[in-house]
Amino acid sequence: MLALSIQYLLNALQLGSVYALIALGYTMVYGILTLINFAHGDIFMVGSYLALWGALFLLGSQVKLPLALVFIGALLFSMTLTALLGVLIERLAYRPLRQAPRVSAVITALGVGLFLENFTLATIGPQPQHVPPLTPGYSFTFLGVTCSDVQLLIIVLSLMLMVLLDWLVGYTMTGMALRAISYNRTIVPLMGVPVNRMISLTFAIGSAIAGAGGLLYGLAYPVLDPYMGVRIGWWAFIAAVVGGIGNIRGAMLGGYILGAVEIFTPVFLPASTYRDFVAFSLLLILLIFRPTGLLGRPTFERV
Repeated sequence: MLALSIQYLLNALQLGSVYALIALGYTMVYGILTLINFAHGDIFMVGSYLALWGALFLLGSQVKLPLALVFIGALLFSMTLTALLGVLIERLAYRPLRQAPRVSAVITALGVGLFLENFTLATIGPQPQHVPPLTPGYSFTFLGVTCSDVQLLIIVLSLMLMVLLDWLVGYTMTGMALRAISYNRTIVPLMGVPVNRMISLTFAIGSAIAGAGGLLYGLAYPVLDPYMGVRIGWWAFIAAVVGGIGNIRGAMLGGYILGAVEIFTPVFLPASTYRDFVAFSLLLILLIFRPTGLLGRPTFERV
């Protein structure tokens, strides 16, 4: 029984790592612009396809490359292009609406998501795509608990990216500029902070991390389709709200909590169809007793 519980926990860490990576994009954009980028789940979907194409290109090259180099190449390809996509979306869709009512930006975000879904559907087709294995396929068994190299890769790489982002935001001049914009976007231009550039950088970082999450998700759950970002994006959004949207460490915590909810719900309830019910019930209860999330803090507006 103990070994089975640890196995479930390992699976929850794997899935929660992906949710946490996607939730970071939601929480970064909200922290800077107080905008929910509902297209972020579809950026994750695009990142999955980009990683697939990068991997297929490298695997089909005349030079036989090691799987490690193929993985790194696909990861960099996905992260780079999704970062550019995030910057393009911010520049064309969100920047013109900075002074517009907030509902306009929300509707635009939903529209961008629908555009990405249907553009992918029209250009690629509805047939599910399969990500080729990019790891040797090793597995390790200890005390009845089996850990595959894919699980280990997802957990370790996700933690590395999250720690790197936390360091960037908390201990660098760029992070100080981002936090200053989050605190008071009106005043920081007077201090020499390039607001537009920092906001574009926020979208680039969040989208690049979502692209990395797309590759990791494709390795663990290798079937991709144009609408995969809808459900996963909503779960990542719930993770960001549960942890405290606008708080980077809260997004990480929320991702692991939602991963545990999805893995452990079928263990205690008769069917996996209750997972969405449990996740949204958790969100509702949390918002009743702690509206700012687990690690979020209330904000006070100066008048």
